[in-house]
Amino acid sequence: MILTGSKIREEIGAGNIIVEPFDESQLSTNSYDLRLGYKYLKYRDGVIDPKKQHLYDVYDIPKEGLQLEVGDFLLSESLEVIGSDHFVPIIHAKSGTARAGLFVHVTADLIDIGSIGKTTFQLYATLPVKIYPEMLLAQVSFWRPEGEITLYKGKYQNTTGPQPSKTYLDYA
Repeated sequence: MILTGSKIREEIGAGNIIVEPFDESQLSTNSYDLRLGYKYLKYRDGVIDPKKQHLYDVYDIPKEGLQLEVGDFLLSESLEVIGSDHFVPIIHAKSGTARAGLFVHVTADLIDIGSIGKTTFQLYATLPVKIYPEMLLAQVSFWRPEGEITLYKGKYQNTTGPQPSKTYLDYA
């Protein structure tokens, strides 16, 4: 069951959902709009091997914007820290973002219950598109789980800044 905007507000007030900083104007009918943070990550490796740690660089997104070209892939961060021990957050691109040719979280949209931190956005440009720090980029909805809850204790807990893939830890 998806939470409505008013229920999201209520659960944030009760401390059951974390959205920091919270801005009432970013609350919609059944989601909360997330802003792009200030950093992005680009891999250096030509081939990404899931069994190996990847080389990457982290850059600041210029205030005047960063132009992405068709096929560019980068990892970025949300400005907001989000999460919940009671609800399952799911990240979606804002429709205007997708219509501008920028895919956000095409495959990794489900946030584990109990995971708290800045989310890492996977950004893929299908058209030349510009991104700006603090732009409204995505939205998060919150879903009520059924069954016993086991809180996330994985490798991406308490993240700040864009996070590279850590699949190599699964092979250790």
